[in-house]
Amino acid sequence: MENTNYVETVENLVDSIKGILTSAGLGGEAGEYKLVTQSFLYKFLNDKFFYEAKKADSQNDYQHLMDLSDDDYEMLQWSLGENSAQIQRKDLIETLYNQQNVDNFSEVFDTTLNDIALDNNDLFSVETAGNTQVRLFDAHLIADNVQDGSQRNHVARELIKLLASTKFDRSIFDEGFDFFSTIFEYMIQDYNKNGGGNYAEYYTPRTIAKIIADILVGKESPENVKVYDPAAGSGTLLMNIANKIGVDKCTVYSQDISQKSSNLLRLNLILNNLSHSIHNIVQGNTILNNKHPEKMDYIVSNPPFKLDFSDWRDQVESVPNSNELYFAGIPKIPNKKKSAMAIYELFIQLIINSLNDKGKAAVVVPTGFLTAGSIDKKIRKYLVDNKMIDTVVSMPANVFANTGTNVSVIFFNKNKQGDQVQLIDASKLGAKVKENGLQKTTLYKDDIRKIVDSAVERKDVEDFSIVVSLSEIKKKNYSFSAGQYFPIKIEYVELTKDEFEEKMQEYQEKLSELFNQNNLLEESIKKQLGNLNYEQNKMD
Repeated sequence: MENTNYVETVENLVDSIKGILTSAGLGGEAGEYKLVTQSFLYKFLNDKFFYEAKKADSQNDYQHLMDLSDDDYEMLQWSLGENSAQIQRKDLIETLYNQQNVDNFSEVFDTTLNDIALDNNDLFSVETAGNTQVRLFDAHLIADNVQDGSQRNHVARELIKLLASTKFDRSIFDEGFDFFSTIFEYMIQDYNKNGGGNYAEYYTPRTIAKIIADILVGKESPENVKVYDPAAGSGTLLMNIANKIGVDKCTVYSQDISQKSSNLLRLNLILNNLSHSIHNIVQGNTILNNKHPEKMDYIVSNPPFKLDFSDWRDQVESVPNSNELYFAGIPKIPNKKKSAMAIYELFIQLIINSLNDKGKAAVVVPTGFLTAGSIDKKIRKYLVDNKMIDTVVSMPANVFANTGTNVSVIFFNKNKQGDQVQLIDASKLGAKVKENGLQKTTLYKDDIRKIVDSAVERKDVEDFSIVVSLSEIKKKNYSFSAGQYFPIKIEYVELTKDEFEEKMQEYQEKLSELFNQNNLLEESIKKQLGNLNYEQNKMD
C-alpha cells in the first residue's frame, strides 16, 4: 500500500466518524471534537496493540489472543511495556463489535473506554497545575456528549461498525513523523482554528515548526535532552523538534492553560511514539504556576501575543523570584483595550530563565518586537548584552492564515560562541494562496531550504540575510530588523563624454518642460480665481 493510500484510509475514517456525528445532529457541537478524537484514539490504540503483539509473535491475531490463558495474555501485555496500551480482551474492538446488538450498547461502549483509561492511568494521564489527573478517555463519552438519549445506542453502534471495518495494517505503524503529523493536523483542523491570538488553541503551521527545529538543532546530534514548551498548544513545535532530535533521544515537557489543547497534545504524543513523555504534560497557567522549574536543553514556543490577563496581572509580581524572572518588567494594565496586553513578553522572559547553561531556544514573536521600545527593548538588550541572541528570521506576512500579525522567530543560545548574529529577512518568500476564505502565504521546500541554509551556514545573501556583530546591534539601538543592516546600494554606470552630455541634455529638457507646465498651471489658477464673484444668498 502506498503512503498516499495510508493517508486516504485514515482521512476517510476521520471523515466517516464526523459524518456519523453530523447525521446524529452533533456536527459543530461542543463535544464533537471529543467524540472524534477519542473514537479515533481508541481505534489507534487497539490496532497498535495488535501491531506490537504480532511483532512479538506473528500468530497473535484476535482469535489466538482470545484462546490464550489469562496468565499468558497478562504476560503478553506486560512484555509489550510502554510500546502499547494495556487492553483487556473484553475491551478489544472485535469483542465490542460482537456485542453491538445488546440493548444498552452505548453504556458498554462507554465502559470499554473507561476500562482502558483506568488500566493505563499511569501511562496516559495528564496532570493539572492543581495536581489532578486528567484521564485518557472521558468516563461517559457517549452519555455526556450525545444529549438525545434515543440517539446514543445508534451513535455507538455506527462508531463500532466503522472502527471494526477499517483496518490499520502494520505498514501504517511503520510510517514516520511526516505521516502522523499530517494525520493529526487533518483530524483537528476543524477544532483548532483560533490561533490568531486566543490563548487556548494557539497553533503553529508545520512549515514554521520545521524551520524552527532545523535551525535550532542545526548540525548537532543531541542525546538524552529535555525539550520544553511553556505554551504548547496542540504540540506542533514540540513534535517537530522531537522528531529532528529523535524521539528516543529526548524527553518532552509542556504546559498550557487549555484543557482542550493539552488533550490534543496527548493525542499527538501517542501518535508520534512519545508516550513516555505524557506524564510531563501539565494543564495550567504557566506564568503563575510553572510546574517545570527544572532547566531545559531546548525550548520552542509560539506563545499568545496578546491577552487580557488584567485579572491576575498583579499576582505575577508575587511569583517567587519575580524580579529576577521578569527582569524586563511586567506589562501594565491599559485603560482601554485590555485584550492587547502583551503576554508574550512574560513568556520570553520565562523561557530565558528556563534554559540551562548550554540551552537553546526559539520563540515566535510579533515582528514589532524586533524594533519596539519599553519591555521589548529591555529583553533585546538583555539578549545582546549577555551574548545570547543568535539568529532572527522575519517571516512573510500572513504565514499564519488566521492572524494579520506579522511574525518573526528569535533564536538564542546561552552557550553562544563568538559575537556574530544572523539576521534574515524572509518576508518576500512564499506564494499567496486562499485558505478557508483567508489569504495565506505558503512556504515551499525551496523557501524553507533557503532560510535554514542561510541560518545554519551563516550565509550573507543580498537583500535576504546578513551576519552582524553584537556591537553593530548596540549601535542600531538594539534593533533585530535585518533591513536596517543591509548595505545601501549605489549603482555606478560608466558613461562616455558624449553619453554624459546627451543625458544632461535630456534632464535639462525634461526640467524645462516641467517648469513650463508649472507656469501654465499657475496662470490657469489665477484666471479661475479672477472669475469668482460674490453673490449674497437671498432666502424667501
